[in-house]
Amino acid sequence: MSVPDFAESIARYLRTNNMPAPIEAAVILGSGLGGFADHIEHPRVLPYAGIPGMPQPSVGGHKGQLVVGTVGGRTVMAFSGRFHHYEGFSFAQAATPVYLAKRLGARKLIISNAAGAINTSFSVGDLMVIEDVIRGNLLISPAGYPRHPYRHHRWVDTVCSLAAGLNLSTRQGTYIYAKGPNYETKAEIRAFRRMGADAVGMSTAPELFEAARLELKSVGVSLISNMASGVTGNKLNHEEVKAVAENRKEDFVRLVKALIEQF
Repeated sequence: MSVPDFAESIARYLRTNNMPAPIEAAVILGSGLGGFADHIEHPRVLPYAGIPGMPQPSVGGHKGQLVVGTVGGRTVMAFSGRFHHYEGFSFAQAATPVYLAKRLGARKLIISNAAGAINTSFSVGDLMVIEDVIRGNLLISPAGYPRHPYRHHRWVDTVCSLAAGLNLSTRQGTYIYAKGPNYETKAEIRAFRRMGADAVGMSTAPELFEAARLELKSVGVSLISNMASGVTGNKLNHEEVKAVAENRKEDFVRLVKALIEQF
């Protein structure tokens, strides 16, 4: 399964700079969720700025570090900082961690994000396992590759069962991708609800679809950090996202650790 040339070049650089193998899991850390990296044992921190060809994130809450180490004796790599299309990156660049996970031999990929709830039965602080994705028919996979189905539905029940074993309640739902960077309008949220979306965010879809194309076992988890525009009368802001992530960080860490060890 091919990946873009720029990603091949980055993977080659990492392999020649003592990247451990095999890697059990790769983790992409969403807004405010970078604290998981502090739980990686024997960490080796590689700033993105020191990796030739690596994109550089500009959004608050995204450090821009690749952290390699162990969790429960298993080798992991965590991307503390992701790349959003609205920052000016191509969809291929947005999926850089997926390509590196594949090329460096990761057996599984865990993708996290902070998302706004559209489903009015959801609450701020919920953890939603992504069952399906709406992408508005955007071409979010690079052109020129064969067509491929979205394959990640099959792992959802397993992830929810693992969470239940930790006494963590989870939601299952459909994530709708919005390009951003502005928050969605009230009219857009009403339309998204009619389309069947449960939560909305500005990342993750490019990564999940490229992981499907590359046949990389993956799961997406959304932390419901706010209610979407128009659901309540509250004003949306990025500081709220980070505050909610801080409140749920221990539960998030417990779930990710279980996914690394048992998923």
